[in-house]
Amino acid sequence: MAEIQVLDQNTINQIAAGEVIERPASIVKELLENAIDAGATAVTVEIKEGGISFIRITDNGCGIPKEQISLAFQRHSTSKIRNAADLATVHSLGFRGEALSSIASIAQVELITKVPEALTGVSYRIEGGEEKSMEDIGAPEGTTFLIRNVFFNTPVRRKFLKTPMTEGSYINELVERMALSHPEVSIRYISNGQNKLYTMGNGKVKDLIYTIFGREMASNVIPVSFQKDGISVEGFLGKPVIARGNRGFENYFINGRYVRSSLIYKAIEMAYKPFMMQHRYPFTVLYMTLDSDDVDVNVHPAKMELRFKNEIVLYDALVQGITSALDGKEFIPEVSLEQDKKEERSVFKAPEPFEKKRMEMQQDEKKPVAEKKANVHSFVLREKGDYSAEIPIRNRFNPTNSVREETEKKESHFLPKDHVETTVSKPAAVVVEPEKKSEKPMQMSLFEEKLLSKDSRPRHRLIGQLFDTYWLIQFEDKLFIMDQHAAHEKVLYEHTMKGLREHKFHSQMISPPIIISLGRREEDILRHYHSSFKQLGYEIEPFGGREYAISAVPANIFGIPEKDVLMELFAQLGEDLGNEPSELIMEKIASISCKAAVKGNHAMSFQEADALIDQLMTLENPYACPHGRPTIISMSKYEIEKKFKRIVT
Repeated sequence: MAEIQVLDQNTINQIAAGEVIERPASIVKELLENAIDAGATAVTVEIKEGGISFIRITDNGCGIPKEQISLAFQRHSTSKIRNAADLATVHSLGFRGEALSSIASIAQVELITKVPEALTGVSYRIEGGEEKSMEDIGAPEGTTFLIRNVFFNTPVRRKFLKTPMTEGSYINELVERMALSHPEVSIRYISNGQNKLYTMGNGKVKDLIYTIFGREMASNVIPVSFQKDGISVEGFLGKPVIARGNRGFENYFINGRYVRSSLIYKAIEMAYKPFMMQHRYPFTVLYMTLDSDDVDVNVHPAKMELRFKNEIVLYDALVQGITSALDGKEFIPEVSLEQDKKEERSVFKAPEPFEKKRMEMQQDEKKPVAEKKANVHSFVLREKGDYSAEIPIRNRFNPTNSVREETEKKESHFLPKDHVETTVSKPAAVVVEPEKKSEKPMQMSLFEEKLLSKDSRPRHRLIGQLFDTYWLIQFEDKLFIMDQHAAHEKVLYEHTMKGLREHKFHSQMISPPIIISLGRREEDILRHYHSSFKQLGYEIEPFGGREYAISAVPANIFGIPEKDVLMELFAQLGEDLGNEPSELIMEKIASISCKAAVKGNHAMSFQEADALIDQLMTLENPYACPHGRPTIISMSKYEIEKKFKRIVT
């Protein structure tokens, strides 16, 4: 048997470093946290070669007294706690006392620091856990760490680092998270001599979102604020239109600390489920405040994982709070026809000739009256026909202009008469009114009128059906496009769910009964959920052997291939056998009921489309089908006019 012996301190530090320092990003994290704990209001992070060769972190915090510098680099030395009882109430980001000793054991470290009351600063060097020097120097208040040659004395671990670009991307993501977690701290990030990030430190989260994620994200978030069961949540929720394909944009912070938690992301995604497509994940920036007694941060050396005292309370509070913030908002995505800006500049350098004339006329309004009349007369002579005449297209479901139209002379110089009925006002005088300048629409506010509301409904203009699938609706200065299949799916789903919640079940008898043969697994599912099937309206009885007779089905799916629906339901329930049946089977049957929805490539009447819009208005969330696809999209008048080059800005 090998002899047992106590390891030397350097080996102990390197083993500890393996838990705390995984890569250069770990060093940046620990030192950034220390800077914030030191009360810094401004921090600069600079790296070279992904932090492998060089890391510099400078802050304007309180600094470290000269007599405590050597002590700070000893293992388990910390200013954050004094005894085990403090672990339950720790509020600082760092507290274990392992960071500096771990960093010093695997890198060449230089510390420059000065406390406010000292006349000079101190330069301290330590390499591989061995002190090299300490001397007085001139320095500003605060602390600077210079880290060189990470893992220089552990080549095996250095070999497993990724490329400098990849390691740099880890640091970039980390700095962004830290900036988000502390909007009151100004953070500058420099990589290989290039400025990558600079935050103002003004405490405004919306400004941070714009700086880090860009204008699209910042213009598509809504504020959220709620308190429930001792849990306080503030921040912003992204609209479904900016959802992403992974969870990388779900940002949440607990008591100022960025963490990862399967419980929290499950709660966020559950609240977003009615609004989101499958395999899409929301954008969030949430700041959660919990009582320190209800959360344990002392789970892992990296302090990225937390343990919660009452997980169910936290989960329910998040789901309800986020759901409440999302409900009632109109999440109709606006599409743009704008092409690549480079192509726009190279192909369309000026408006079409007619638009030039229109612009000239707008400018002409500012000229003297005599000159203005001459220009108008010249314009009318050059352009044959009154192109400024209003050409309203009659809408048989909005006949508000019928009286005026009957008094006007019916002519059409621009469209075939067998194509659409039009009315053109007879020009009484040669006067060309300048068009109103179209301005780029601002982001929809929370107080803007909704498309799907009782007040807005009378002003809808149902234009017609496109490709036997999409319905075009004009409202205010936007064109809305409704997918009839997705909309009908959502109507059926929510009506079915409502009926299930209120225990309003109806059966449709089948004569003769449908006979099905079930495998052993399917028989287990039928026995496990038999009472739920019966409540839903199914009547299924043994018919000998492994055959069963279906004599009644839920009324809302009558007409769909009943056998196929039931077998699909068995297949879906088989994945979750053993779970509580109530909510699970409700969701499954409601989802399958969507098979009764009207399909695409089906010619609906105007009356049917009108009725579908009315039904959408009664839903809690009419903007996405059960699978998360949008039921309605919109296109602004501004975007359409840009495409026709009526607007060139």
